[in-house]
Amino acid sequence: MPVTDVQKDLDNLTLTITADFAAPVERIWQVYADPRQLEKVWGPPTYPATFVDHDLTPGGRINYFMTGPEGDKHAGYWQVTAVDEPRSFAFEDGFADLDFTPNPDMPTSKCVYTFTAHNGGTRATYVSTYASAEALQQVLDMGIVEGASAAINQIDDLLAT
Repeated sequence: MPVTDVQKDLDNLTLTITADFAAPVERIWQVYADPRQLEKVWGPPTYPATFVDHDLTPGGRINYFMTGPEGDKHAGYWQVTAVDEPRSFAFEDGFADLDFTPNPDMPTSKCVYTFTAHNGGTRATYVSTYASAEALQQVLDMGIVEGASAAINQIDDLLAT
């Protein structure tokens, strides 16, 4: 299992997930840079993602939806704020309506994903910062730790193909 650590910090409004992969930084970067690969690992196994737009450049937008086992769809977006290929990228992550209009009733987070060489492979650090402890608690109650961990843990299978 790639996920090695999860830190929930309500004082600093952050959720940090750390994962280690037996692949070089450039290979892990490709998982996020290629929407077809990202579809195989974004979202828990029972909620696969479909990426409709994928512009991983500063100012770019990434729109996707996840489809649940009953056919229910849940949309989200990333508004990309920074890219340092292949080391890191930053984005605002939010929930959206099915037309990809941001849902103002749901929390957003500022995310930074960082990939560094570690023990012959890659250490990925996923940091999400929320506007309030209540917003962080809301996504924790929705199962973000379990869902994100299940999603990240799928990356090993993708790397094996």
